[in-house]
Amino acid sequence: MAMRLDGKAVSAHFKGQIAEEVAELTASGKRPPHLAAILVGDDGGSRTYIEAKDRACKEVGFSSTILYFNADISQDELLREVQKINENSEIDGLIVQLPLPSHIDENLITQTIFPKKDVDGFHDINMGKLTKGDYSGYVSATPLGITMLLKYYDIETSGKHAVVIGRSNIVGRPMSILLSDSSETGNATVTLCHSRTKNLIEICRTADIVVAAIGKPYFVTPEMIKPGAIVIDVGTTRIDDDTREHGWRLAGDVDFKLVEPLASMITPVPGGVGPMTITALLNNTLKAYKQYA
Repeated sequence: MAMRLDGKAVSAHFKGQIAEEVAELTASGKRPPHLAAILVGDDGGSRTYIEAKDRACKEVGFSSTILYFNADISQDELLREVQKINENSEIDGLIVQLPLPSHIDENLITQTIFPKKDVDGFHDINMGKLTKGDYSGYVSATPLGITMLLKYYDIETSGKHAVVIGRSNIVGRPMSILLSDSSETGNATVTLCHSRTKNLIEICRTADIVVAAIGKPYFVTPEMIKPGAIVIDVGTTRIDDDTREHGWRLAGDVDFKLVEPLASMITPVPGGVGPMTITALLNNTLKAYKQYA
């Protein structure tokens, strides 16, 4: 049976370190780091995620601001709100929760955020720095959180074959770069798979590490996993479940019950990658504060 990589416990460990550093800063008379978030519309999943980030900020002593806007906000108005935060020297990091309504150009919004406040790591400048191995910018929070998890559990990646399923700019692409980079949690040989990949099952079966970030519940099945592989499940899809209080539950991209007996290590959903994403976001915000405040 696989060892479960406990994102909640690891997140608590790193949040404790962040909280200690913030306490030292405020004790010396400095203001705490400040993270702002913009939420457009009333999507339940997005609201839950933003509010979890808000709670995490309070846990570590950050200031936190959430700006809520109706789904019919115009693109120009949203751009003005982003610019206000860009120009506010008391705010260190800004995230705009995705997805946005269809009438708003997501790329335009994310590229309008000042790179030094782009703690989600979506701006072209931060993405470009990552491709060059320059970590002076910000790494996208989910891939960064995964590397923090790998480091905490002292998981060897050097020389291993890692398969990343999914090529999004938020998870798949940056994750493949981090795993292949010359770093403590890199130096792996990486295969990036996607919807056009042929022989996906055969490729996955050669992997020492599988990162599933495709957004399809239970997509990764036992036939895709080599015995003893490490499985990182990024998926968080809401599916109907009448037995739950809210009528839904989170499902990962991995068929956990069937894959767990094969793997050597595996992240659960929930409680695996999710908490680490939020912790990585806090880490980026503290970094922004120290670099620019």
